[in-house]
Amino acid sequence: MDIELVDVERAPLGLLRVTIDRPDGVRIEDCEQVSKQLSRVFEVENIDYKRLEVGSPGVDRPLKRVADFIRFAGERVEIKLREAVDNRKVFVGTLRVPADADAAAASSPEFGLEIDADKKGETRILSFTFDDVDRAKLDPILDFKGKKR
Repeated sequence: MDIELVDVERAPLGLLRVTIDRPDGVRIEDCEQVSKQLSRVFEVENIDYKRLEVGSPGVDRPLKRVADFIRFAGERVEIKLREAVDNRKVFVGTLRVPADADAAAASSPEFGLEIDADKKGETRILSFTFDDVDRAKLDPILDFKGKKR
């Protein structure tokens, strides 16, 4: 189906929330197709749930695997590290991935985060591995005003 499973969450009151993604973006038809397929599978497998919700990860998509970091190289991301660096754990910047990075490799490649320029106008690179990350997500800059004429 060319659809990637991003997350599965059991929420209160029997809600089962499934988050999917695909390279071209998730359409409503994709959600409908996955919902129908999962409903059949859950019935056969006797999975207990009251309501199924299938949706896209949104613009602030979580990055949960090494493959996600490789896929979104060059994008603006927010990461929270497990250990503080310079008394900070949360950083925002442009994700840099080594050219030889492989999602299937056993070891985690060293990534870089090009941190936005500070007050002095200096840009710095924060190096980290996938194992150093507590959580990560896309952090796009959205412009709702559009072009000014």
